[in-house]
Amino acid sequence: EAQLMVEKHGIKPSRYMDVVNALFQSPVYQNYGAIMTEQRFEPAGFKMKLGLKDVSLAIEAAKSVQAPLPLGQLIHQHLSEGIAHGYGELDWTALIRCLGHSS
Repeated sequence: EAQLMVEKHGIKPSRYMDVVNALFQSPVYQNYGAIMTEQRFEPAGFKMKLGLKDVSLAIEAAKSVQAPLPLGQLIHQHLSEGIAHGYGELDWTALIRCLGHSS
């Protein structure tokens, strides 16, 4: 979401990721940020359809103990939308495409 927002403000996503990586120096930000910035969703490191399966399992486990997962529900919604767009076999980071469609 942040990448899309800064891009709409005229900032290159790659420049934004340079700043994020300088501040946080995290392999997670570096790796996933690069995948999203460069739109390298294949081969998938973790397929979107598997992400949906895992989030669905977490939501069901939470329901069994009456523990709400509002963020989990939102992620489920985004993943479902991505799969509906035909991105199920792509890396989960292809969600950035879904967020771009919703604007």
